[in-house]
Amino acid sequence: MEAVSTQRNRIHPHKFTLWVAIGSIIMMFAGLTSAYIVKRDQPNWLSFEMPQVFWYSTCVILLSSVSIQIALRKFKEREMRSYRALMMVTMVLGLMFVGGQFEGFRELWNKGVSFRGSSAGQFLYVIAGLHAVHVLGGVIVLVIQWIKSQRKLVRNYSSTPVEIAATYWHFVDLLWIYLFVFFLWIQ
Repeated sequence: MEAVSTQRNRIHPHKFTLWVAIGSIIMMFAGLTSAYIVKRDQPNWLSFEMPQVFWYSTCVILLSSVSIQIALRKFKEREMRSYRALMMVTMVLGLMFVGGQFEGFRELWNKGVSFRGSSAGQFLYVIAGLHAVHVLGGVIVLVIQWIKSQRKLVRNYSSTPVEIAATYWHFVDLLWIYLFVFFLWIQ
């Protein structure tokens, strides 16, 4: 009798963990945006206009999603020079996004939308601040992936770590788009 082994199509444990984390993050932001909707009828609620720089930072994070997707493709094709360059581009775009966010919130602060001034400001800064922390976490992962790619001899061409980084990056991109549209629409 011949032993036949069949490999089931199982999700990689790290990918599973990522999806659980993404689910948790989605629930956190759903709760925060739901609370924002409920609380906006408070008497000290302050309406505000989204700064123009947020439109630019949205374009930047969309470009970063394109660059990481191409980087993933280049990794799978074992074009390490292009992969490294595209990972660097993605990291720079991620930092530009955070810088744009900082500038936008500085503008809002100067217009009187502060953390102490109103519930709207508190929610806005907490929600956007948490998103920025997640983006910075993604940048750290990209830096680690880029450093690993600098080795002369890459022993493991498993694309799983790069796929996980790309999936997470696309997630924070989509999360920002949700938040941006939410704040534009709900005002």
